[in-house]
Formats: sequence, structure tokens, C-alpha cells
Amino acid sequence: MAKCDICGKGAHFGNNVSHSHRRSNRIWNSNIQNVKCKVNGASKKLHVCTRCLRSGKVERA
Repeated sequence: MAKCDICGKGAHFGNNVSHSHRRSNRIWNSNIQNVKCKVNGASKKLHVCTRCLRSGKVERA
């Protein structure tokens, strides 16, 4: 569910690397917030990343 409705930013995948250089899978989730936004004059709940909120791509309702 961690996907921005505005820019499409989602989870990133990679590896944990220990001191002995053994690798295991890990995930980086985006900072997604549930926000009430104005869409075409009406308010609607969207999943928005904090980068989109901060840059002003979304107008809060």
C-alpha cells in the first residue's frame, strides 16, 4: 500500500549487509501519509508522500 497517488513513489528493495558481509533482503518504505486534499473542488482522501506535500503538488482540504 505504500505508494504515492501523485508521483507513484513506492517501496525500494535492497540488502542488509552485515559486518561479515552476509546479505539478507530488506525494504525501504516511502513516507506515505493519508491526507484530505482538494481534487476538482471536492475534498478526497489520498495517499501522498511527504515530498509531494512539502513541494506543494497537493492542496490540503
